[in-house]
Amino acid sequence: MIDLYYWTTPNGHKVTLFLEEAGLEYRIHPINIGKGEQFQPEFLKISPNNRIPAIVDRAPAGGGKPISVFESGAILLYLAGKTGQFIPKDLRGQVETLEWLMWQMGGLGPMAGQNHHFALYAPEKIPYAIDRYVKETSRLYGVLNKRLTGRDFICGKQYTIADMAAYPWIIPDRQGQDEDEFPNLKRWRAAIRARPATQRAYAKVKEVNPTAGGIRTEEERKILFGQDKSVVK
Repeated sequence: MIDLYYWTTPNGHKVTLFLEEAGLEYRIHPINIGKGEQFQPEFLKISPNNRIPAIVDRAPAGGGKPISVFESGAILLYLAGKTGQFIPKDLRGQVETLEWLMWQMGGLGPMAGQNHHFALYAPEKIPYAIDRYVKETSRLYGVLNKRLTGRDFICGKQYTIADMAAYPWIIPDRQGQDEDEFPNLKRWRAAIRARPATQRAYAKVKEVNPTAGGIRTEEERKILFGQDKSVVK
């Protein structure tokens, strides 16, 4: 059994994508980040960075005590290692998958996140910031579109954790992008969206957070965007 500490964000979706694809038994523990539940002491024991997702594997390979993992990329790598799925068996294929997983973790995720913040959530619309991150998102879409030329998925014919990491962060309508300008990306996105496991993973949104759709109150804004060292206790 995998205990998944989850909220309905792109990083949360990465893990439900894997769990649904692999058919692993798991139990969701909702962490409502708009209410500050990520600062609960019990959650911080699992995720000291006060961020979702995190997991606890109650039946790790080889037995022994449960293993907890935080950070979405680390979770994907852990689950791929546990199951032997969604990562190539050969060294070169593994390196390629890790490169693109890190590309998402270090580039696509943070840049698209800043895009969302300044375009959708910032109380003051700063044209320079919006333009900066919309353009950088466009560049990253272009990188992925080029990579997918002649490939079904990011690392070739095999669907991997690199695809699972990137897919939830490709949200053209929220990121100032015209998907038609990136035909390979558009094809790839449609193929992943059509997978039954993807549909099951995203169905969790309605179960866990039926009113999903952004920040609604000033209190939520303070919790999500007003954090400094004082929250680290």
